[in-house]
Amino acid sequence: MITVSVGQGDASVIFSQTSPLALIAGPCVIESEEHVLWIAREIRKQVGAFVFKASFDKANRSSVRSYRGPGLAEGVRILGEVRKLGIPVLTDIHEAWQAEKVAPHVDILQIPAFLCRQTDLLVEAGKTGRVVNIKKGQFVSPKDFANAAEKVETTGNHRILLTERGSSFGYNNLVVDMRSLAIMAETGYPVIFDATHSVQLPGSAGTASGGQPQFIGPLSRAATAVGIAGVFIETHEQPELALSDGANALRLSLLPGLIEDLRAIDAVIKH
Repeated sequence: MITVSVGQGDASVIFSQTSPLALIAGPCVIESEEHVLWIAREIRKQVGAFVFKASFDKANRSSVRSYRGPGLAEGVRILGEVRKLGIPVLTDIHEAWQAEKVAPHVDILQIPAFLCRQTDLLVEAGKTGRVVNIKKGQFVSPKDFANAAEKVETTGNHRILLTERGSSFGYNNLVVDMRSLAIMAETGYPVIFDATHSVQLPGSAGTASGGQPQFIGPLSRAATAVGIAGVFIETHEQPELALSDGANALRLSLLPGLIEDLRAIDAVIKH
């Protein structure tokens, strides 16, 4: 089994199927520098070492009128300020040329689920040498997902994470097949469960996606019981006011209790 680590010292985060559960958390999108730095500090204060996640550009919003973020240049500058706090950072890229420009400012490059078959994007991300977190497309089977990892492997980069975020179930709905976590783990790479996008109702609000955040806890507990390397949770202090994906985000005040539960389950599974 492959172990992937980011950060240094007390801030280091280890992703492994046999190590204590790791956490990736943060708001969906960068709303402002002030907000990003505040919530990064709050999450660390509440749960300890983690990887901070926020997008500089949400290129796949439902509506052209939706907020996308501050853009690449300003976004990576802000994420760099988070790293100065000693917190590892993850952000997603949507086009192959972005990989080289974003990599120096983050610890993990994320490939969005919609783009997990984009060969050039995966290869360019792999070439940077950064950890590459690939989200499994809602249309991809867990067995076939190994092909995405192989595209990154061709660059000689084996610092790969594989993330489950639910599968399409008709229109505007997702389901999570817990078998997929075990199947994905057969690749040898650490498996992450995206607890918040798995409860998303894609496009169900017409110009935005809806969500069922009441199921974040049940699904993340179930996934942890299967045996995973980490959990991905988008969080916001006021989800109803979030500029992106608030409908499926976990309220920040609920994060410490949930993580305590997940760590307890994880300890039993990995004893």
